Amino acid sequence: MDEKVKEYIEKQKPKEKELLQKARKIVLKAIPKSDESLKWGVISYSGGKVYLVALKGRIHVGFSIIGLSKEEIDIFEGSGKTARHIKIYSEKELKEKKISKLVKMVNKKAKIPD
Repeated sequence: MDEKVKEYIEKQKPKEKELLQKARKIVLKAIPKSDESLKWGVISYSGGKVYLVALKGRIHVGFSIIGLSKEEIDIFEGSGKTARHIKIYSEKELKEKKISKLVKMVNKKAKIPD
């Protein structure tokens, strides 16, 4: 694990830390050869196509939407022009099958944001 990623996770509050650790495992299982780094202040995978960020009481699993169809973009929350996300408030919302499917789709189809 990248040292900066480790530091980012370690400094989080217990709830967010646990959610990040579990989401990280899902992402790395879905795209095992992906690079992992701290980019734009968040944990980034595949050059920024997928990211994890801790916020107060939740985490976001974020995705580049550049190159996705409107239907694919509509799956996600937010209104960003280059990235959208799904919010995770609890462990039961960490649906591995759903997150893995989204990670694989974005990794395959999306382009890296500038």
